[in-house]
Amino acid sequence: MRSTKIVTAGFITVLFAASSCNNGVRRDTGRIYMPDMAYSRAVETYADHSNLTEAGIYYDATPVAGTVKRGDVAYFPLAMDKAGDTTNYNASKQIQNPVPALNEKDMEEAKRLYSVNCGICHGEKLNGNGPLYKEGNGPYPAKPATLVGDVKYETMPAGQMMYSLTYGKNLMGSYAAQLSTKQRWMVIHYIKSMQPGGKAVATEAAAPAVDSTKATK
Repeated sequence: MRSTKIVTAGFITVLFAASSCNNGVRRDTGRIYMPDMAYSRAVETYADHSNLTEAGIYYDATPVAGTVKRGDVAYFPLAMDKAGDTTNYNASKQIQNPVPALNEKDMEEAKRLYSVNCGICHGEKLNGNGPLYKEGNGPYPAKPATLVGDVKYETMPAGQMMYSLTYGKNLMGSYAAQLSTKQRWMVIHYIKSMQPGGKAVATEAAAPAVDSTKATK
């Protein structure tokens, strides 16, 4: 009698467990105590974002305005001039290079960045005779700016060079997509170091300051 009850109880348990299984796709999760934990509002990488607005989530996949990447420097503070206007281009003369004088290692990196992004037009010697011009025999008929050898560019302030690198100027396009803000300032350091007096200025800026109060007579 006892064994019969055990078998019956076991059968009922198995039957209950089998009946609780659902072979189909379950669409109803039942009542949820904390919905935000069950249904994440986080944006998944490579997910379809087309219906986010309908769900009340506003996301355009761009950084918040003014966001600065770790290790970079603040964005160039002047906006691009409208067509026919040169207000900010002229104002950029007053902006100083925020990146300190480069050490030897960083200067080599700045030289590499120049070679990769600028040398094809302005030349390895910064004389405007890059592969695209090639003394007038290249595919580009107009000679690019002579960064070394033309007083216009040798006296051009760093801030104005940065404006041109950021937004483009005349036939040169913007390099903001190719170079970070810090990298653009580094390239300008390199250009200035190659111009007359540039190496002496860079060496003086990089040299440690001397405390005159401790100087020996």
